[in-house]
Amino acid sequence: MIDVLFTFPSPNSSEVSMRTLYSLFTAALLATVIVGCGGSEPLQKTDTGDIPDWYMNKPEDPNYLYEPATATSKDMQLAVDKAVQAGRTGIGRQVETKINALQKRFQEETGIGDDAQLLDQFTQASKTIVSTSLSGSKEKYKKIVKDGNNWRAYVLVEYPLGAAQQALKEQIKNNEQLYTRFRASETYKELDSEVEKYEQFKKNNAQ
Repeated sequence: MIDVLFTFPSPNSSEVSMRTLYSLFTAALLATVIVGCGGSEPLQKTDTGDIPDWYMNKPEDPNYLYEPATATSKDMQLAVDKAVQAGRTGIGRQVETKINALQKRFQEETGIGDDAQLLDQFTQASKTIVSTSLSGSKEKYKKIVKDGNNWRAYVLVEYPLGAAQQALKEQIKNNEQLYTRFRASETYKELDSEVEKYEQFKKNNAQ
């Protein structure tokens, strides 16, 4: 029997070293990616069942303006404060819209659009009323839930519509020029009637 010996050339030591280093680097990189993926789980979002109905469907009441709002923060109270502030800002926009509608009616009925001074005085009065609504609005409902690593606050802010109307009437009465121009108008009479209803509404609720 003839033994046949196959002889393989010895690999170059530098090539072995390079392949070894490459294999170790690849394994280390793969391990880092796996660990990184396992440690960065996505934040758990608020379940739709946690959202209050009054947030999704804003209440309607002829006597009140409502504004739902939400905010998040790692600090619970800060989340509530941010949500309330957002709600108050929304109330302010609603009041501004209603005052602008009344201003348009006053302009059409009394022609103050041609009097730049009176128009400016009414605009200043409107800004005062909006500012009052921001501070006078209050939190009616509140719900706080976990949202991932944060707290999420849902709030419903309310403001009596009559309060805005009453503030407007007082601003007009305190300005002699505006009062003289507006008091005989139908718009002012309607405003006065609404304020009387609001005052009666407050008396009834106080009992």
